[in-house]
Amino acid sequence: MNNLGQMMKQAQEMQAKMAELQEQLARTEVTGAAGGGMIQVTLNGKGEMRAVTIDPALVDPNEVGVLEDLIVAAANDAKAKAEAKVAEKMRELTGGLGLPPGFSLPM
Repeated sequence: MNNLGQMMKQAQEMQAKMAELQEQLARTEVTGAAGGGMIQVTLNGKGEMRAVTIDPALVDPNEVGVLEDLIVAAANDAKAKAEAKVAEKMRELTGGLGLPPGFSLPM
């Protein structure tokens, strides 16, 4: 019975840490870039876009398609960085838990 009590305590601690991690991730921002940094997109840890920065040299009415492609590339770069940061934080959080491969906690 003591083992069950210990497991429940660990589960409660994990739940509190998960809530704290979600708050941290919401405040975390990552910036992706494309076109040699001429387009930058900033996302939070939840993948929500927070800002777009466009180098004024790119604003040419004849190059709108290129600009749109660069924004998509920068957004995807930022999203990949945000996902990597989430995975890193999850590994830190669950490091001592010994979860089976492929198993993840709900976010």
